[in-house]
Amino acid sequence: MQTLLIFAHTFWEDSKVNKALLESAKSLNNLTIHNLSTTYKDYKIDVESEIALLQKADRIIFQFPLFWFSTPSLLKEWEDRVLSAIFHSDNPKLLEGKTFSIITTALGEESSYDGSDGYGINALLSPINNAFFYLGAKVEEAFCIFSANVDNLPLQKYLAKLR
Repeated sequence: MQTLLIFAHTFWEDSKVNKALLESAKSLNNLTIHNLSTTYKDYKIDVESEIALLQKADRIIFQFPLFWFSTPSLLKEWEDRVLSAIFHSDNPKLLEGKTFSIITTALGEESSYDGSDGYGINALLSPINNAFFYLGAKVEEAFCIFSANVDNLPLQKYLAKLR
């Protein structure tokens, strides 16, 4: 099974947590790490290239730090450009039969995202999941690393989500 990990981070150069996670993932077979933050510094998404990557993947995983209860802007730009192109193409069910999930990091404690102060983590991520579901992908449960700190990363759980 080929997995495509699509990653974005607004402050990639200063990242510690996500850099450590991606570094640990490099050891896995059948995993393509696609860092939008280094590929598209100018935010000019090559839609045809992105669709070609999606076609090769059996599983698609978005990884990003949660910023103000959402994705980094580059990942949202990717969604707008690439998913819209798929939807309006001759093959709008390109993602049918593929699985999709989210891995995200949050500085806050898990209790900050349990819904008692607003929306819980699953509600916050639901627009992304719904977009992939709408295009035919099977959506799997998200994995969130709460209180993310480079000194306490659950690397084995993270790697298991990528396998």
